[in-house]
Amino acid sequence: MKTLEALIFDVDGTLAETERDGHRVAFNQAFKEFGLSWHWPVGLYGQLLRVAGGKERIHYYVRRYQPTFEIEAMDELVVALHQAKARHFQALVESNVIPLRPGVRRLIEAAQREGVRLAIATTSAKDSVIPLLERLLGPESPRWFEVIAAGDMVPAKKPAPDIYELVVKAMGLTPATCLVIEDSQQGLEAAIAAGLTTVVTVNDYTRAHSLAAARLVISHLGEPNLPFEVLQGEAAQAYYFSLDLAQALLPS
Repeated sequence: MKTLEALIFDVDGTLAETERDGHRVAFNQAFKEFGLSWHWPVGLYGQLLRVAGGKERIHYYVRRYQPTFEIEAMDELVVALHQAKARHFQALVESNVIPLRPGVRRLIEAAQREGVRLAIATTSAKDSVIPLLERLLGPESPRWFEVIAAGDMVPAKKPAPDIYELVVKAMGLTPATCLVIEDSQQGLEAAIAAGLTTVVTVNDYTRAHSLAAARLVISHLGEPNLPFEVLQGEAAQAYYFSLDLAQALLPS
């Protein structure tokens, strides 16, 4: 069996509950700032999450739901909206309305103690990820992650494997010694295409996604006093996610 060398985390919906009460709200605040009548309710945003990347999501929304909207400088508007959304998201992070998911801090601290390397692979912009880490895990936490790979660093976003291939190459590892923790079908497809064993911790938006390729699907990483629910796969006697379980999930 291969020895576990690294954990690679997605961010939005995986490390923290950022989507519904974070990014969605920030998008709506940006639309209002620009005098647009657009609004993304909770249900619609769940559909829009199938499009990876904030700017890509806006373009898709306009094509699908605002087909009569016309402006010459559409690309420039989307960039400006996305920048405004980033500002609003940062304000939400600073207001402490976005929580870590169960088990995240415990697993990261265990990895640090045991010398398991850490990395991040996300479609979000790096200037959104760093403040989120600092707020939720502490000011020094970005340094815990050997690589923080963000969406704009690769030609194609998830479900393309580019972001995961970038992380594995930058760390000088082979996919067989790494384990990915994701939350969505797109992220799972990206990791699997890069040859990486993947665990999915679902949320309200992704519970119904097609996740058959995951090694294990659970409700969250769990805590000793907050067991996870196994939705797919085999966790033996484990009821919270540990490095021992991560090791057991790697290919033999």
